[in-house]
Amino acid sequence: MSSFFGRCVAVIGFALALASHASAQDEKQTVNAVVGIVPPFVMQQDGKLTGFSIDLWNEATARLKLTTNFQVAPDIDALLEALRSKKADAAVTGMYYSTERDREFDFSYPIMEAGLQVMVRDTGEGASSTPLRDVIALLFSRSALMWLGVAALIIIIPAHLVWLLDRGNEDGVSPGKAYWPNILHSMTFAITALVSQVQTLPRQWLARIIGLLWMFAGVVFIALYTAQLTATLTVEQIRGAINGPGDLPGKKVATLAHSPAAAYLQSINAQTQEFQTFDEMYQALLDQKVDAVLMASPPLRYFAAHEGKGRVKLVGSEFRKENVGFVFQLGDPLRRRVSSMLVALREDGTYDSLYAKWFGSETE
Repeated sequence: MSSFFGRCVAVIGFALALASHASAQDEKQTVNAVVGIVPPFVMQQDGKLTGFSIDLWNEATARLKLTTNFQVAPDIDALLEALRSKKADAAVTGMYYSTERDREFDFSYPIMEAGLQVMVRDTGEGASSTPLRDVIALLFSRSALMWLGVAALIIIIPAHLVWLLDRGNEDGVSPGKAYWPNILHSMTFAITALVSQVQTLPRQWLARIIGLLWMFAGVVFIALYTAQLTATLTVEQIRGAINGPGDLPGKKVATLAHSPAAAYLQSINAQTQEFQTFDEMYQALLDQKVDAVLMASPPLRYFAAHEGKGRVKLVGSEFRKENVGFVFQLGDPLRRRVSSMLVALREDGTYDSLYAKWFGSETE
């Protein structure tokens, strides 16, 4: 009797264990996923999430018979915090693999390979630049105004010396002894001696020496002035011209906070400005607060072809290509299940169809 009772208890316990296990399995059929708005990976249209990453995730989880509760993070920090605090099981946006992130999270099988690329404002400067415009810009440049100001200051000194020493000489520079208007004659002499050959020299011997020395100084001044303006014109023509990553050192460059692009910019001594969202980053470029944007190429290409069309352009080719994938909690078996399905989607052509839908017919 006791043996029969023991068997009954064991059977009941086993049944309860199976029921508990089945219940746990049912609970795991719902996945909490966090996303960030990064066109064309994730976008919101009419209150619904869409984009390449969303389509790919939905296709994979549908085959796994999983349902997903999406939550939208306002920025990259909030997205990562949702994973750290286990409020989300996965991040579906699509993130670069990195050693730092790999210490905290597990990455899925890659959903694509993408490199960094540079985006700048499309000002059309090459088509509108003319020699006349360059000369006008040069004449009113800060450097030209500074040199003219220096010239005005240093002209005052020899003009007053010549007036003091040579005033009253009818055949000299200042025929009258009164300060006004004879100082104007001395000023005219000093300016003429600075920029060209004078017709009249002071009569008084010390004033004449000063005049001759000033004429020599004028030759040196004009030579330096011409060289400086020539250099300034050359610098102005190339300054701010960013044609690829090699031109980024020393420039103000925007990127997302904590991204691989931010680490790269810091390594090349660019003036890095980190933003929490793509919208903030793009607006900083359009508002001329930064010289360029450096980020993963797919979202930059999408922005340049849509909202930024005619206002921004991509320069240079992709570089430092890395894998992009979904992110999971460390050790979560869901990562392996989703990764296996991502491989299957590539093998049956579903991946290629979704890629062509968002990026064109060329796959990686």
